[in-house]
Amino acid sequence: MVALARDIRGWARELGFQRCAIAALELGDAGARLRDWLAQGMHGEMDYMARHAALRTDPRGLLSGALRAITVRMDYWPGDARPAAQVLDDPMLAYVSRYALGRDYHTLLRGRLARLARRIAELAGPLGARACTDSAPVMEVELARSAGLGWRGKHTLLLDRHDGSWFFLGEILVDLPLPVDPPVEAHCGSCTRCITACPTGAIVEPYRLDARRCISYLTIELKGTIPESLRPAIGNRIYGCDDCQLVCPWNRYARPALEPAFAVRHGLDRAPLVELFAWSETDFTDRMAGSAVRRIGHERWLRNIAVALGNAPTVPEVVAALRSRADHPSALVREHVGWALARHDAGP
Repeated sequence: MVALARDIRGWARELGFQRCAIAALELGDAGARLRDWLAQGMHGEMDYMARHAALRTDPRGLLSGALRAITVRMDYWPGDARPAAQVLDDPMLAYVSRYALGRDYHTLLRGRLARLARRIAELAGPLGARACTDSAPVMEVELARSAGLGWRGKHTLLLDRHDGSWFFLGEILVDLPLPVDPPVEAHCGSCTRCITACPTGAIVEPYRLDARRCISYLTIELKGTIPESLRPAIGNRIYGCDDCQLVCPWNRYARPALEPAFAVRHGLDRAPLVELFAWSETDFTDRMAGSAVRRIGHERWLRNIAVALGNAPTVPEVVAALRSRADHPSALVREHVGWALARHDAGP
């Protein structure tokens, strides 16, 4: 098993993963913390979090006979993208979370993990395995933390001293008694930059995120109306938010992604809000094919951009763009457009 674990790490690197480690499936007090978080309703409308809570706290429910999780990391920081600060400082541009500027990571990572599982089976024989990457009720950060791929930062994301936090996580549950890797020491210290940087105050205390206030939740997971009180703080962020990562000192060591699939597509790192707001549903569907952004659909895309346009300067092109959608068939879009026009003291 020791030799096999060594081989697995080597195969993972060949498949484009920067790090690979092995975790036991016992999650300690992480399950109790999850249940408390759910009891306080901090998951918002993400009902699947509560529905599959039992599986999250015990991964063995996902694979009969599971003994270990092979956990991996893949860098996604787009080194060719326009600097995030420049986009955030220009209210006429749309800010898209760095992880979504390229192709959807779900498909890519699952495919690589499946190939890794097949490679293991070729050597180890009959294998019980299940590959996951943000696609099954698995506490990915906790498994990666316990295997030493990093520590959980105060923003709740995984952090590494040498690579920061700009990476995707994935894992393969296996029924092999592989040797486990030890966790690493946390190095956040007294730093609270991620907490103070959050535009909506979603990090309510160290290691505790209220998703209902998180811009990533509001622009991606939330299906209905974005609370009016939070709209001004969203600024020009139309899909996700990276502020807590952008201010983290450890991300000064982050390396640009080596995976070509994560390179910027369709100019989403510097696109004007007015231009994106003009996309038809066909435009959106075609251009976002293969992108994580596509999952929110055209209606929420327009909802999010309407909020950003409401936060943009009051200039003719902004007002004209909003008026062009004032009678949109969707009540959701119309409501957010109406709010944005009111912000500019402009009627439909």
